[in-house]
Amino acid sequence: MGDPRAPILADQAYGDDTAFRTGLHDLKLTYLVAVSPQLGVFEPGTGFKAPAKSARPGRPVVRHRPDRKPVSVSALARELNPGAWQTLPYRTTKAGEEVVSRFAFVRVWAANAVERRGEEPRTEWLIIEWPQDTEAPTDYWLSNLPEDSESEHLARLARLRWTIELDYRQLKGELGLDHYEGRSYPGFHHHCALVPCAHAFLTLERLSPKVRRPD
Repeated sequence: MGDPRAPILADQAYGDDTAFRTGLHDLKLTYLVAVSPQLGVFEPGTGFKAPAKSARPGRPVVRHRPDRKPVSVSALARELNPGAWQTLPYRTTKAGEEVVSRFAFVRVWAANAVERRGEEPRTEWLIIEWPQDTEAPTDYWLSNLPEDSESEHLARLARLRWTIELDYRQLKGELGLDHYEGRSYPGFHHHCALVPCAHAFLTLERLSPKVRRPD
């Protein structure tokens, strides 16, 4: 049956792209992507209604109309009541210690998809990180993971992208991912396949307990 597909993670450049998120959803792929503070969403409780049929000739209007205006995710974060925030672990260190932060999880509808693209309203998770020691939220994400997803699972996935960024720097800086100078796709494909394999091998070697070499 094969291994289950992991959610796709991406930064704001992709997360703010409505067509990118919709394309993943249409392919039945789950995602959790960073978005900018200015991204517009419809908050919980918003109602959507298709316009009534008109007797006038022509193609009927099928766009759903919300009963309120969208708000930015940063504005929505500041409107949440204190009980919406949870302190959760998002990373476990090599020493086994849990690194925690404060998160909120809200079911929303992306405004651009409904208002400009005419898509059917689709609920997504809005994940917000607002550490206790900062004056404003630091990060925002949207995800189409199931509604019953556990909060800690969402938080760990959201912060996992930074680990991927670190791995990517190691792939380039230590193993030469960006050193390929060939001109054929097979050669490029082989290079991009073997370098991550080497990275995985070295990672396992670092994680394994040190064994005394035979004399």
